[in-house]
Amino acid sequence: MISKSDGLFSSGGGSQSAVNAIDGVSPAIDGYGKVHYDASSAFQPDRALSHKVVFKVSQGEAKRAQVNPALEQVAQVVNTYVAAGVPLQQLQFVVAVNGEATDAMLNNARFRTLFGVDNPNLPLITALKQQGVKVTVCDQALAWHHYQPQWIADSVIHTPSALTTVTTLQNQGYALLNM
Repeated sequence: MISKSDGLFSSGGGSQSAVNAIDGVSPAIDGYGKVHYDASSAFQPDRALSHKVVFKVSQGEAKRAQVNPALEQVAQVVNTYVAAGVPLQQLQFVVAVNGEATDAMLNNARFRTLFGVDNPNLPLITALKQQGVKVTVCDQALAWHHYQPQWIADSVIHTPSALTTVTTLQNQGYALLNM
């Protein structure tokens, strides 16, 4: 849990607020999804609840050498909850990837073969997984892109489809965030 002594808070003006450094902070997913947390903002996540979210990620990145911006936003959501004091074990987050974002799930060898650069998404996917976020890829999208299942990074979970992943999780009480 983040406390005042962690350097995220200042004590100006009688209310607890975040230090709004230009670069922000990334308390859970180091180096990704930096946030500017303000404890006095409205609609704070409840630290006592379990938070269940499925992120639908379909859009690709503009440049192959850059991290997919939707995956970066997933990291930002994780960092926001952690900055608000929600323990990681209370976050049940699943990323359902399909469409143009499917390329981001490729292992480095296949990504390099297809696009001529290393896959910049792999360190972020690994960091998300280390914090308990499940990153999945739609097998329908693999077929549509003519990708072999073995071309997908080992840290990514295969699902029959992103749409069934989303609906299955929604039926289990997960909130849907389209990224």
